[in-house]
Amino acid sequence: MKFCAVRGGAARALLALGLAASLQGCILLAGGAALGTAIVATDRRSVGIQYEDAAIERRVNLALDSRFARESVRIDVNSFNQRVLLTGQVPSEGDRAAAESIARQTQGVHLVINELAIGSMAGLSNNTDDYVLAGKVRAELLGAKGIATNTVKVTVSQGVVYLMGRVGSAEAELAKRVASRVNGVRSVVALFELLTDAELQQLLHPQEPPPPAPANGR
Repeated sequence: MKFCAVRGGAARALLALGLAASLQGCILLAGGAALGTAIVATDRRSVGIQYEDAAIERRVNLALDSRFARESVRIDVNSFNQRVLLTGQVPSEGDRAAAESIARQTQGVHLVINELAIGSMAGLSNNTDDYVLAGKVRAELLGAKGIATNTVKVTVSQGVVYLMGRVGSAEAELAKRVASRVNGVRSVVALFELLTDAELQQLLHPQEPPPPAPANGR
């Protein structure tokens, strides 16, 4: 067991799983090395924030690792735009509060969304099930018209799909509908940062810099 974020029609699902695995490797490397160019090129976060989110995930995981015995909890950490999502399961309300406090006090974290469930680890399904389901959701989002590639970050815990990203209202509604139709999804929780129409247009069609001013007298 490890404190690690799960990131991650047969052919499309397998492709998405492979893509998710490769992208996850790039993200993990970002804490000490560099992000993959595919992530940087299409992500609506700035490059600096992408690096910071990767570093935040590493810091929170290390802090949780020093607080909890590995066999006692399963806590998955995802950071998007310095907003940390905690999913998984812990034995008690005290552990749930402690995990949130650790994340909240971690350098760079602006907000903690605590979705940790309380219960026995014996009843917890295998992480692989959630990983496979996340791959299916990503595959459907990848094929959906109206949702830009790598715009929506998908996390799955016990069949519940969490969606994060910087999106417009239409994109958010479409992503929720697409995810909810995937077989095996219990429910969808949207944690989007909604952009105004003007903000979205600026991202999609950044204005070209104005031409240089003419020299004096010309």
